[in-house]
Amino acid sequence: MKLNELSPAKGSRKAPKRLGRGVGSGTGKTAGRGTKGYNSRSGGGVRPGYEGGQMPLQRRLPKRGFTNIFKKNIAIINVRDLARFENGSVVDAEALIQVGLVKGKRDGIKLLGHGEIKYAVDVKVNQISKNAREKIEAAGGKVEVI
Repeated sequence: MKLNELSPAKGSRKAPKRLGRGVGSGTGKTAGRGTKGYNSRSGGGVRPGYEGGQMPLQRRLPKRGFTNIFKKNIAIINVRDLARFENGSVVDAEALIQVGLVKGKRDGIKLLGHGEIKYAVDVKVNQISKNAREKIEAAGGKVEVI
């Protein structure tokens, strides 16, 4: 068997219906769209979600939940991410933005303890987990909550 000898199974492929190709085709003239009306015109047809004037589903369902307008947008960083910094360097908001760990406008930075660090760094963040603080101090670094 060769690639040029392959063909689909008999009856598995069906030619598309050719609309508007004369009266004898059975789908000529109005091309199966009927006569007049919104759906017979080109570009006609209702928008998604329209239910013929009945109250649509998205309006029948009750609203749920709310958006907290006082929500703080805190950037999350892990101890393993501090590997991008050199021994003895100061890790603050500007340094984190510069290396690309924090993007966009944030209300604060929180350091979590996932991963390991082998050398001392001076960390200045808004929030820090107990585990992250222990790991940094065990490596000889300093932690300052600003």
